[in-house]
Amino acid sequence: MATRLKEVDAVMVGMGWTGSIMARELTKAGLNVVGLERGPDIKPAEDFAMPHIRDELRYVQRLEIIQDPAMETLSFRHRPSEQALPMRRMGSFLPGNGVGGAANHWGGQHWRYLPSDHQTRSNILNRYGAKALPEDMTVQDWAMTYDELEPYYDRFEKLCGVSGKAGNLRGQKVDGGNPFEGARQNDYPTPPVKMTESALMYAKACKELGYHPFPQPASTISQPYTNTEGLALGGCQYCGHCERAGCEANAKAGPHICVLPVLRADPKFELRVHSWVSRLTYDKAAKKVTGVVYTDTRTGEEYEQPAGMVVLSAYVFGNIGLLLHSGIGEPYDPATQKGAVGRNYCYQLSRIGLTMFFKDKNFNPFMGSPGSMMVIDDFDGDNFDHTGLGFFGGCRIQTGHGEGRPIAYRPTPPGTPRWGSAWKKAAVDNYQHALSIGMSGSNYANRNNYVDLDPTYKDQLGRPLLRLTYNFVENDYKLAEYCMSKVVEIAKVMNPTVMGSPRLRKGDYDIVPYQSTHNTGGTIMGTDPKTSVVNRYLQSWDASNLFIMGASTFPQQPAYNPTGPVGALAYWAADAIVSKYLKNPGPLVHA
Repeated sequence: MATRLKEVDAVMVGMGWTGSIMARELTKAGLNVVGLERGPDIKPAEDFAMPHIRDELRYVQRLEIIQDPAMETLSFRHRPSEQALPMRRMGSFLPGNGVGGAANHWGGQHWRYLPSDHQTRSNILNRYGAKALPEDMTVQDWAMTYDELEPYYDRFEKLCGVSGKAGNLRGQKVDGGNPFEGARQNDYPTPPVKMTESALMYAKACKELGYHPFPQPASTISQPYTNTEGLALGGCQYCGHCERAGCEANAKAGPHICVLPVLRADPKFELRVHSWVSRLTYDKAAKKVTGVVYTDTRTGEEYEQPAGMVVLSAYVFGNIGLLLHSGIGEPYDPATQKGAVGRNYCYQLSRIGLTMFFKDKNFNPFMGSPGSMMVIDDFDGDNFDHTGLGFFGGCRIQTGHGEGRPIAYRPTPPGTPRWGSAWKKAAVDNYQHALSIGMSGSNYANRNNYVDLDPTYKDQLGRPLLRLTYNFVENDYKLAEYCMSKVVEIAKVMNPTVMGSPRLRKGDYDIVPYQSTHNTGGTIMGTDPKTSVVNRYLQSWDASNLFIMGASTFPQQPAYNPTGPVGALAYWAADAIVSKYLKNPGPLVHA
């Protein structure tokens, strides 16, 4: 029997970016808020301090701050006809664990989605015809336009102090920025980070081909900055230890330095760590949730936390699982395409590209940050004509050095043995001289890619594991091949001493090697309850006091990384709750 606690105004399930932002906005509105976090507390002054934080073995190889699959995992299969098996080690993607979530170990690449990304389905049909979309491509429009979300993109950038250069200020194109971005009202809060030699070489080649290189927008910021909460961030040290680790300089934005210091000090907020929410309590007849049930992972004791409002602010799989485990909404069935929970799961085409070697160049790859890159967007989204290409979507293509760490970074030319003295010699000889052009591609929804409950395997709480059914489809392969042809074109202009072989994904999706932690979908937004889980304010169609945050609400995955839109949507939803819902509780949009 769960111990029933005193009711609070609102409870956050997960204390990463969205839980922290939403809790901050609701406490400012006068609500008493409890933040529940499955993992431990993490504080930069204690957990991200020198010298231990620059430990590649601990953080990058042994995944110190990544979700433990022995505690919670999912099962996987490529297609509905197969038997799924549980993941016993995190590989292809790395969900975070603890206060701050994935923001503790992200690289800091910070994007706004293109205006056409917000209207993917309408844009394709309008530009290429009513029958352009393949029958199995279930892409949908976002429930709000880019222009509607623009002030919230801006607000999140100012919270993080994002470094970058605008390419479209109030409709006026700006040289040196991204000419394809949607109009922005303000430039980035801080200037771009320093570029590496490799990034500058890449930009020069792109310009010679008539493309439009610009500096990567980044939340590993270029200079000290005081954010909109009055909190101080430091400037990037270019140490190259950003991904999978924290930042001792407080230069990499995250909720732990951008929001939580003021939230922790607010008497209206209470943080409870090691609190694993197993289900929501749901009154289906009233179409409301009444609270959550969670287990203290240190004692095994179970608690019921009544709440006037519940915000699901966990990672993608956490949000989907809590709906399925709580019986909220109709699970998606790929055979009938009925049901919305678990629908439109998408991933990202990543860790593909081409490596080159320049005998007369020393790139010093041990210095840099994920923001030390130059990017082109000429073949991203719908920035180019797809007529006759046989696919939709695209890639952003970039180059720079930002993670040349001593254990994992060992580029060698084609033909090098994979072990032994010859490999060792090649690794030493080429460490300074390698350069890679990387691609990050969109992944559009397919009717057979989805998430449901596994009928066989269970987690530590006895609940069915989530079952992920996913594979690449023809659109992904064609998209990657087309964009790779552009990479090869650029590489030839750069004139390397040795040209590597293109790295493309072939065959079935492989869930073992790391590719990207950018999972999306499963609780998607929309205008129709039959094909979406939440409305334009991220409010559940099935429970008016339930709001769902994060990338699980994305109908498909554009080429950009998702954190910028995730933060913008949190502010968008918080604004709707404070300005509309609290004054008149109930559905903000009627089906």
